[in-house]
Amino acid sequence: MTASNDTAVVRERPAEAAFPELTDGYRRELTAHCYRMTGSIHDAEDLVQETYLRAWRSFEGFEGRSSVRTWLYRIATNVCLTALEGKDRRPLPTGLGAPASSPGDQLAQSSEITWLEPAPDPLVSGESSDPATIVAERESIRLAFVAALQHLPARQRAVLILRDVLRWKASEVAGALATTEAAVNSALQRAHAQLAKADVSQDTMATTLDPAKEAMLERYVKAFWEKDIQAIVGMLTADAVWEMPPFTGWYSGAQDIGRLIDTQCPGGVHDMPMVATTANGQPAYGLYMRQPDGTFAPFHLQVLTLRGGQVEHVAAFFDPDLFATFGLPASLPADHVVGTGAP
Repeated sequence: MTASNDTAVVRERPAEAAFPELTDGYRRELTAHCYRMTGSIHDAEDLVQETYLRAWRSFEGFEGRSSVRTWLYRIATNVCLTALEGKDRRPLPTGLGAPASSPGDQLAQSSEITWLEPAPDPLVSGESSDPATIVAERESIRLAFVAALQHLPARQRAVLILRDVLRWKASEVAGALATTEAAVNSALQRAHAQLAKADVSQDTMATTLDPAKEAMLERYVKAFWEKDIQAIVGMLTADAVWEMPPFTGWYSGAQDIGRLIDTQCPGGVHDMPMVATTANGQPAYGLYMRQPDGTFAPFHLQVLTLRGGQVEHVAAFFDPDLFATFGLPASLPADHVVGTGAP
């Protein structure tokens, strides 16, 4: 919808009728925007609510000089910047700067760190029918990309998202952030340099699952159900990384990850069923653990990054509340049958 069309609707209808018609369609993409900015899906939803509240309060003064979409993004960006003032960034364990841990080390966790959260696809994926747009949207919410964004100062983060993800002109970003084009270009250059150190971009990971990858994921789910360590190791890349917030350690290499699962994971054979979902445009699984009464309770949520036909990275989030966020069952019955596991 163009700015002129937006303005026409505003003039023809009272604010009470025009506001929801003009703005409701942008809620999901604004949630994705706030998620990229904050690294928290829960914060993102709250900030989108604040964005709509501020937009509603100022709607009578909206003159249509930009599109409604651009206007909402300007509000959302500044809402996020205000919320991020004085806040610690949200890292993953690999972003803490410590070397990889040994699978024999005692597990240590921290509740003092505000950890990065995964995002359910239905809350942050756009509704475009254009394949190129769909791919671009998925790439911009990939877990590694969002994790890398958290290492940037908030204003650099905003500049990079507005310029590289939303493809705004430098002049538009300068207007949104009440700064100069020179400052925008300088911030973008510094942000690019930081992301280059992290060796991640929006287009470094595959975005689709072909039949071979789907078959591999079926074997992956079965291997955890059987606790077949050799099979799990065989599906990991040699340089795979495993991390599991709020535990602060992270593990590198397929063999070390296999030893970690073998020796530190409390489940045995037929103790760990998985239920498929998707997170950050990636395959993900809620892993459940058998309880003394035979039922299965939430244990952790795995988000997988694939390279070729193998698993390159696993982020296992030990937060049972995420199961509800992702619409996963609160428990599984004792006679639960392990399915195919393909997303």
